[in-house]
Amino acid sequence: MALKGFAAALLISLSLGLSSGAIAQQVAPINVNTADAELLTELPGIGPSRAEALIKERKANGDFESADDLTRISGIGEATVDTIRDEIEF
Repeated sequence: MALKGFAAALLISLSLGLSSGAIAQQVAPINVNTADAELLTELPGIGPSRAEALIKERKANGDFESADDLTRISGIGEATVDTIRDEIEF
């Protein structure tokens, strides 16, 4: 009987521990006008080649003013922009 109580308490503790981890840690947005390629690859859908293309585009044509400007880069479409919109700044 005591073992069942212990097991129940353990499950509750684990459950509470997991649920507190579900609260996402707030992460600072990535500035797409100043970030290096390594930092840009932390964004969903942005791998090394897209990160390099993003840097090349901003050097050639100036800073990005909005998330929608990222569609100037080949391979970055509306779906990618919508995915990262809340994770970037300018």
